[in-house]
Amino acid sequence: MSEPTRRRRWFTVCAITASAVLVAIPPSSATGRSTSPFGARAVDQLAKERTQSVGARTPRLSGDDDGGNEADEIAEGADQFAEARTSPGIVAPGAYGAAWGDLGKLKSTGGSWKNITDLPYNSDDPRYRDYDSNSSGGSGDVTGRMAAVAADDDGYVYAGSAGGGVWRSRTGGGKWQPISDKLPSQSTGALALDAGGRLWLGTGEATTNSDAYLGSGVYVLAHPHHGDFTQRTRVGGDELESTTIHELRFAGGTVWAATSEGVWSHSTKDLKGPWKLEFAPNPDYLPSGPKAHDPDAAYKNIANDIAIDPKDPSKVVLAIGWRGGDDYNGFYTRTDGAWKRITGGLGDLPADPDDVGNVTFARSADGSRYYAIDQSPEQLETNPDSGLEGIYVSKSGSPTGPWTKIADYQGLAADNSALNSAGYMPGVQAWYNQFLAVDPKNPEHLYAGLEEVYETQDGGGTWSTVGPYWNFTFPCWNIDPSKQTGDCNPTTHSDQHGVAIGTYHGKPYVYVGNDGGIYKRPVNGSQDADGHATDWTSLNDGTIDALEYYSVGIGKDLDHGGVSVTGGLQDNGQSILRSNDTVMGSNFGGDGGDTLTDPVNGCDIAQEYVYLAVQVTQNCAVNDGSWVNDPSKITSYSVAPPDNATEEARFIAPLAADLKDSDTWVAGGRHIWVQHHGYAIRSGSEWTSAHDLGAGRTATAVAASGGKVYAAWCGPCNNQGFARGIAVGNADGTGWHDIDLPVDGTVPNRYLSGFAIDPHNADHVYLTVNGFSRQWTEGPGAGIGHVFESMDGGTTWKDISGNLPDVPTDAALVTANGGLAVGTDLGVVYRAPGTTTWKRVGDLPAVAVLQLKTSPDGGTLYAATHGRGIYTIKVGKLR
Repeated sequence: MSEPTRRRRWFTVCAITASAVLVAIPPSSATGRSTSPFGARAVDQLAKERTQSVGARTPRLSGDDDGGNEADEIAEGADQFAEARTSPGIVAPGAYGAAWGDLGKLKSTGGSWKNITDLPYNSDDPRYRDYDSNSSGGSGDVTGRMAAVAADDDGYVYAGSAGGGVWRSRTGGGKWQPISDKLPSQSTGALALDAGGRLWLGTGEATTNSDAYLGSGVYVLAHPHHGDFTQRTRVGGDELESTTIHELRFAGGTVWAATSEGVWSHSTKDLKGPWKLEFAPNPDYLPSGPKAHDPDAAYKNIANDIAIDPKDPSKVVLAIGWRGGDDYNGFYTRTDGAWKRITGGLGDLPADPDDVGNVTFARSADGSRYYAIDQSPEQLETNPDSGLEGIYVSKSGSPTGPWTKIADYQGLAADNSALNSAGYMPGVQAWYNQFLAVDPKNPEHLYAGLEEVYETQDGGGTWSTVGPYWNFTFPCWNIDPSKQTGDCNPTTHSDQHGVAIGTYHGKPYVYVGNDGGIYKRPVNGSQDADGHATDWTSLNDGTIDALEYYSVGIGKDLDHGGVSVTGGLQDNGQSILRSNDTVMGSNFGGDGGDTLTDPVNGCDIAQEYVYLAVQVTQNCAVNDGSWVNDPSKITSYSVAPPDNATEEARFIAPLAADLKDSDTWVAGGRHIWVQHHGYAIRSGSEWTSAHDLGAGRTATAVAASGGKVYAAWCGPCNNQGFARGIAVGNADGTGWHDIDLPVDGTVPNRYLSGFAIDPHNADHVYLTVNGFSRQWTEGPGAGIGHVFESMDGGTTWKDISGNLPDVPTDAALVTANGGLAVGTDLGVVYRAPGTTTWKRVGDLPAVAVLQLKTSPDGGTLYAATHGRGIYTIKVGKLR
């Protein structure tokens, strides 16, 4: 069997969830030692690495080596979403909360949404083992990113997703139901069960990704075995609104919260009183401080975790600091009534601010051990292999140590990790992937999560990679379509975030949450000779749908009748749902960006990877893997336009087909690229440049009808300098011109997110604008409004936002009956033909809708949500 060839898979995180507020961490935020919070990297080197990786047919057996650039790629993807919602200024706290309240006041259209992706999504589906698929990697059934997990000894498991809320299982995992849909934030930061069995939820995903979508506080579910979270269960006042909650820890009748705005505490008995601010290293940057609107404020008070001495709850150690490094980073304890940084005496655990970044603690049930993972800002900046400083144990059981290092990235890599090559080793994303859990029955039995899952049963003396990144690097791998993962055992999805240990039918299990959902295995599980677990079970059975879609495509299913539905996903490739399917398959791997599907043939599909790395197939990418030995049997092709190679496209870049000619495609980077071969395209050389937007500019949205092309751009695209505009011209390269959009004009100086062209008149076009209006945004020309209309080909625009809540808008679509549907960060709104007011479509939870499409006959509207899958509604019901 020859070595498997696999497309490069970028590590990305785009936690774009509907939260109470958004604050972005700008890409050039100064840390005192670097111009980038993600670690200094030469721009030309990044371009070289991406050019060598994306779209190239290179062996993946080496571990998908990209020169150690993982954190930078996460930064690129996440920052794009931050730019869209914050540039050109800083968004004030309360923006999302106000929008959610206003949305609830809108009248509703008729009809109700139907979730069509609430069925298993098998990333190893043997039907789709074409060249660009990750099938047979071993992750099995997947869903969206799980940020936190909790479990009890009665078989109840709780999974908190990045953008789709909290889910509960009564059967030790599986048969899930959502329990937080009534909350204004569906972004999870922390889940924890207290000694009384109550479930605590800290909203706001706390992976410190650049978009930093924040939450609405902490909630308690007194009877977690039944009932749902409601706003009436919120703890305290609004002190923790507009924060992220990294961890919730309990001791002595007190709950401690590590947040993006310092460390807070609250009584676990009286939930009505206000939260108490225990410590903020830079209080001037808190919302009440004089520097609250400084661009650096979002990362000046980050708290990562709290360790409490089991023998004396008054002894507390705080892990404080921004992952990219800052002078305030370090471990703190209270001395003589004041919080002071620990400067020594910790043993191997670093005290130098340069070596303390993202930290996670875990304590054994008997109090005899404390464990910690530490990510190093210095390594993040200087070491291309890994940002992991180490894993440590305090055998005294005290968080003050002394601590002993029990693992580093080289040692973990040597323990049969799938990540074992230069630039791509365990902990390369230690600032993003972290968890720790101790077996309640054995204080030396520890699980550690980074990109993979590691286990030690002797307190760190020896380690096993029980959940390797994937199976492609191991001798047991083969592409036999009769098997899910060849001769290897199933593994977990990569990029670990949450962990819990619970019991079902008297048997203890460890539950892990990651970018692919939630998995379990017995605490005393089995391993093969290489130390890989043989007993992982995916719990992503389809009843939990937290899939994070960027896009959706619909075409007729010529083989089975009905339609075939595809969509691009964060870190989960592209899903495909044929009309007769009971299980979705994955026909493209990596991150799935934009999607094009031929309306008359749903097996003609184009999927964007990242940076316009477009792949195309004309058979749904159905393949039995025989291409491994015979390359002529490959049926998916890399057709990226040149901007992909020169890094002049957005991370998720716009791609569209002409409304009147499905063989004409438009793609946007610095250039507006056009190709006329449709799905028969086989090479990137078939694209031609219709227009050069200019140096420093990159397309944010494109649309075409009858050869007329609209392109929106930004450049610069961030809070350190923001500009936006619209260029209009023809697909043949003629007639291109920039539209005059003065900063203080009708169209706000914010991110232009989408176009919708009237299919009957190419000069009649709608424009959606992301971000918040000037009520919430302190930036030049932020203006007002989110939806605009032009009747003269974009020359002049009219604000038609009307009663639309002040909420970021992401996409628009003209329906077959002439109505206008708009996807926002909080669901879908609709304006019926001949009216000027907006109505709310259905009752989706507070989730972002990034793209809207209709069925080939125009009768069904499809909404791609970033956290709750794909939903449909009948257009005829929208009134």
